[in-house]
Amino acid sequence: MRGGNDKDREMHKLGCVTLLLTLWAAAPAQAAEENEGRLIAILRSDAPRAEKAITCKRLVLYGTKEAVPALAALLPDAELTSWARIALEAIPGPEADAALREAAGKVAGLPLVGIVNSIGVRRDAAAVDTLAGLLANDDVEVASAAAAALGAIGGAPAAAVLTRALAGAPVAVRPAVGEGCVLCAERLLAAGMRDAAVKLYDAVRNSADMPKQRLVDATRGAILARQAAGVPLLAAQLAAADKALFALGLTVAREMPGADVTKALAAALERATPERQALLLMALADRDDPSTLPAILQAAASGSKPVKLAAMGVLGRVGSAACLPLLLDAAAQADADVAQAAKAALEDLSGKDVDAELAARLDAAGGPMRAVLIELAGKRRIAAAVPALIKAADDAEAGVRAAALTALGAAIGPADLAFLIGRATAPRHAEDGEPAERALLAACIRMPDGEACAAQLADALWDLPVSTKSTVLKRRRESAGNWVWVPVSPRSTLLEVLGAMGGAKALATMVEAAKDDDAELQDTAIRMLGQWLTTDAAPALLDLTRTASSPQNQARALQGYLRLARDFPQPEPQRAEMCAAALRAAKRPEERKLALDAMAKHPSIAMLRALVEAAKTPELKDEAGAAALAMAQKIGGDSADVPALLAQLGRAPMKIEILKAEYGAGATVKDVTATLARYAGGFPLILLPSPNYNTSFGGDPVPGVVKQLKIAYRIDGKQGEVTLRENAPVLLPVPE
Repeated sequence: MRGGNDKDREMHKLGCVTLLLTLWAAAPAQAAEENEGRLIAILRSDAPRAEKAITCKRLVLYGTKEAVPALAALLPDAELTSWARIALEAIPGPEADAALREAAGKVAGLPLVGIVNSIGVRRDAAAVDTLAGLLANDDVEVASAAAAALGAIGGAPAAAVLTRALAGAPVAVRPAVGEGCVLCAERLLAAGMRDAAVKLYDAVRNSADMPKQRLVDATRGAILARQAAGVPLLAAQLAAADKALFALGLTVAREMPGADVTKALAAALERATPERQALLLMALADRDDPSTLPAILQAAASGSKPVKLAAMGVLGRVGSAACLPLLLDAAAQADADVAQAAKAALEDLSGKDVDAELAARLDAAGGPMRAVLIELAGKRRIAAAVPALIKAADDAEAGVRAAALTALGAAIGPADLAFLIGRATAPRHAEDGEPAERALLAACIRMPDGEACAAQLADALWDLPVSTKSTVLKRRRESAGNWVWVPVSPRSTLLEVLGAMGGAKALATMVEAAKDDDAELQDTAIRMLGQWLTTDAAPALLDLTRTASSPQNQARALQGYLRLARDFPQPEPQRAEMCAAALRAAKRPEERKLALDAMAKHPSIAMLRALVEAAKTPELKDEAGAAALAMAQKIGGDSADVPALLAQLGRAPMKIEILKAEYGAGATVKDVTATLARYAGGFPLILLPSPNYNTSFGGDPVPGVVKQLKIAYRIDGKQGEVTLRENAPVLLPVPE
């Protein structure tokens, strides 16, 4: 929208945008009641201006040519003109057009700017002469609005007017005339009048005192309107010193089809600075044109380092097997940046022929090139390269062997998995053990049929002799957190891979191994079960708390079982049942504490019920009872189940009297005696409505400060005092 001040623009925008928000939702209910005649009568009456403004908005939906005279009468009114135009813009038919044209000859200033804008919105071709006259108006805003409206109307008559104005318009109006010309040219082009559009675009490009953005817009239109004949003009922008025009050339080059555009980009690439060459390379790649490849390859071969990096960055998208010699040579270079860029491009190249050639080259390669090809075979998961990788796994150099094993982990299939199993369980070199195990794990995790893979590992595990011990030392973390090097048997190696895989077959094998006579196998299996990532392992771990061959393994099984109960999402009744089972299985005080801590982490009615039930066992009575009281405080007093469950703890009711209770910090305290007395029952634990003191006591007496609750009380006639930190469970020590 051209012309007018901010107030006029905002009023117009309000009418155009908010009318749907304010009326459309109500329209179905009001449609039967709205009467155009009644609305017209309001406009012609002495109704307040605000009511007339709303009426104009309603006429957007209900107005016809009958409402035009009443609306036209408001156009000279500075306060209502925008509201009247809202309706006139929406009413179909020549009557509204005629009213706006007529009003354009009667008003001036901002109302005239608004009327001209509305004429442009309606694209009234009959208004071209009227607008042509207004182009010479002394008011710059009016003249500018007329230029924009002519552009919106479009057509040959409007184009002729705008073309004449380009040369004769005042300097202040010329930018708006340029914008109108560009808009008009777009209309001409859409109507199939390509030559006329080109002429108008060129007129703007050749006009003096034209803003840069108008020149850029006109140049873009001139290139696209010329189609294939616009390539020379495009080439000129690609060679332009001006950054905005160069950027325009890059944009248009991505839009235009044709081999000539590609040639223009390639030619510009040869002459451009390194900074621009990188941008031109990206534009070439975005054309998705196979003919761009030679130019990109040339830049990758002979350009400066930044250009080489940019060229290799796009070769991964547009390249083919033809790029392999250059990229492979670059990937083996000493320059780390160039080598990395080449490897990234080689990894991204598409096509089975690329994989086939890389696999063929690997078999005969040596030196640095062999290392590059081994790495690529793994990253691209080239199945055809597996035989060559297996051969490289026996190389004399440890680094080559490790790289080959890593690549096999990514590329090997089920048919060759036995090779990795063999190298992981019986490495020919001690230093190959860990890379072989990592490769085996990587391969097993990505296999499409995990259960079949686990079965293959299990068969290999049980086929290994019990006495087989590996000479490979592997790092293991002690319970104290330190890392130590220990010898690991090949059977334990396979168990660790199975544990990382998970699944039904892996779990069954782990459970079987946990009961094996081999002590190391038991230890590994129980350790892996304790790290299981699903609760499927819980029954086996609970059983091992009783049946494992050593107290140490029984304790480890309990710890693993508690981990599953404590840390994994599951229904609360199931979690409570698991925790209760762990508490029953605990043999030592520290184990019972672990179980009680796990239960405390998940306060719920189900967990409280489990604690109360556990407290019925004599050896657990005190610990479980105290934990139940603490959990009841966390749950709060809103649940009717809490008092009933606490009553089952078997403790005789006590007479609890709250003598004095104060909550606060320093000299600022709040008397909460009555609140505590209200919730005191027959147990030393007082269940407040909420674990949060501020909520239970009706507010925070000292915001931002940690507060205390001081209580003086009597239990069964004996007096006591206690000071509790904010939000601590209200548990009264029983006086002696």
